[in-house]
Amino acid sequence: MSAPLLVELLTEELPPKALSRLGEAFAAALTRGLAKRELLGNGTTTHAFATPRRLAARITNVKRESESHPVQLKLMPVTVGLDAEGKPTPALLKKLDALGLRGTDVASLRRRVEGKAETLFADSTTPAMPLATALQQALEEAIAQLPIPKMMSYQLADGETTVQFVRPAHGLVALHGSDVVPVKALGLEAGRVTHGHRFQGARDITLANADEYEGRLEDEGAVIADFAVRRAAIATKLREKSEQLTLRYQPPQALLDEVTALVERPEVYLGAFDEEFLSVPQECLVLTMQQNQKYFPLLDEQGKLLPRFMIVSNMKLDDASAIVQGNERVIRPRLADARFFFETDKKTKLSDRVSQLASIVYHNKLGTQAQRVERLRKLAAAIQEGLPRGKAGKEWADRAAFLAKADLVTLMVGEFPELQGVIGRYYAEADGEQPSVARAIEQHYWPRFSGDALPVGDASIAVALADRLDALLGMFSIGNVPTGDKDPFALRRAALGIVRILMETQPALSMELTPLLRKATEVLHLAPESVEAVVAQTRTFVRERAANLMRERGYTAHQVAAVMEVESVESRPDRLDLLPKKLEAVREFAALPESASLAAANKRIANIIKQAHEKGEKFGFVDHDNFPEQVERDLYHALRQASAKASPQFEKGNYTDYLKSFAVLRAPVDKFFDGVMVMAEDPHVRQKRLNLLFELEFEMNRVADISKLAS
Repeated sequence: MSAPLLVELLTEELPPKALSRLGEAFAAALTRGLAKRELLGNGTTTHAFATPRRLAARITNVKRESESHPVQLKLMPVTVGLDAEGKPTPALLKKLDALGLRGTDVASLRRRVEGKAETLFADSTTPAMPLATALQQALEEAIAQLPIPKMMSYQLADGETTVQFVRPAHGLVALHGSDVVPVKALGLEAGRVTHGHRFQGARDITLANADEYEGRLEDEGAVIADFAVRRAAIATKLREKSEQLTLRYQPPQALLDEVTALVERPEVYLGAFDEEFLSVPQECLVLTMQQNQKYFPLLDEQGKLLPRFMIVSNMKLDDASAIVQGNERVIRPRLADARFFFETDKKTKLSDRVSQLASIVYHNKLGTQAQRVERLRKLAAAIQEGLPRGKAGKEWADRAAFLAKADLVTLMVGEFPELQGVIGRYYAEADGEQPSVARAIEQHYWPRFSGDALPVGDASIAVALADRLDALLGMFSIGNVPTGDKDPFALRRAALGIVRILMETQPALSMELTPLLRKATEVLHLAPESVEAVVAQTRTFVRERAANLMRERGYTAHQVAAVMEVESVESRPDRLDLLPKKLEAVREFAALPESASLAAANKRIANIIKQAHEKGEKFGFVDHDNFPEQVERDLYHALRQASAKASPQFEKGNYTDYLKSFAVLRAPVDKFFDGVMVMAEDPHVRQKRLNLLFELEFEMNRVADISKLAS
């Protein structure tokens, strides 16, 4: 009774950047819809297909109809459904009619207490649902749930009916095994005819069954229907073609995805352009070819751009000269435009462009880009004082901040916003600026994404931190805080950049986060009464990004919480560069056999101290060892010995040995809790024991809150 199910929607060319997502979503939604209606057998698998002109899914082991099974239908409270004599009320009879249970004997109704009321239930049977009905509903749901970036409206052939979909649909296939499933969608009736490649395949391919879909499309239709298979084929062809000219080749993954969504029968050809264009910065040429033409540029073994590029075509031809020559004609004016922008921009120095930033609004509550540049200059100079070169490097940090945004008003950045910073470096070099200044203009945008390179050198780091600090504190001060998935000002990325710079760049390793945040508020001239709240909110936001980064690097949520909890105290230093060392120490401590017991004890200690504090108990560090019980004296001396060994390790930053020093406390801590009651009736005894626990907690938790390791 089970067979594979194939569903295909044939359309006009779908948006390439959304194609892969649309294909996966279509297949997943169909599967969910059929599963919800109990049409899927055991071990069912789904295969998604997506080409520029189709979305399809093949689902194995789909039943012809669902199974019927008994259910209990909730009716209403007994007091509503039955009168004083136990006879059905009109409300109950109406409800039974609506459920198709007219004539049901009231005596057969079941009673069950739900909440505070006794409720009536009726025994019934869910009818079997045929595949055609289930698929019709699942298909409608799948189409409605597609993540369509922009909807189109179009009229059907009757000239009267208007349909909305991502692109006009022209065909629908629905096969269960060898049988057509009579469903409808987007004004189309399902059949068994699919279409091949628009120019090089059979137009109509009549499918005998669902299993032959992929094979016949490729053999007769010249279409590779599977997105991943098509992508892999393109990557292989690109690599083979590139090896004719260079061994240095790595296709951009986003561009590879996009061209995969543009072709059904991929083939790769080599094109060329005039070497004279190589006088233009290669980043400009590469961006032009990739972004505008979807070409794959080629670099030599030294990373220098070659005057060649690869074209991914939708046509496989023995003689592809017409395709190659056509693409070469198209690329020439594009490269000429890039050269014109570059040569024209160089006629005006970057320093002469800074005044033009006054006409660009950064944010209506935070001023223009020119005003922002002045803030960056002050903040970068202040940050520079904390870097290795100190005041000696302030001149270059100030100059880099002054020029950092000047390329925003160039022709090149106007055409290619992605080049800001990169093209600024080229123009700074052409203007004769110091190498550290030119480098900082580009690198103050680093890291641009997760895993990207970090800025190098004092000036680059100073301006990179200033740029992100100004953005974060400025936006937080006016209430522009990221919520949910919305982050229009990329503040999460800015915060992560600060984390990585402070954590991973050698010159910035000793810098603390909070003083940097305060410097930014001074430059922003925030109202004094709002400074503390903005600093605290921004500090928490940045530290959350640090915690996320550490979890991504393999540390558990408990381990990260243990370290971050201790460092969340604002009075303590917040050097982000120490996080990895502390987390590694916690990881090694957690592997010790004593760690679980000590973590549980710490959790117990934290609860006792919290409750004692809430009751107004006074306690602090131990001033002498005149404890009445031996287990107290044993714990006190064991703690002092462990602390004497651990403290030097803490001061040296050897956090692993620091934590391991307290492993010896497991036995005396266990004996302490077994032998005494902390909250004794005698206030003097109670205070001594609280003092001991307070000191124990303080000494053990300078690196991390060990209690967080107790699961």
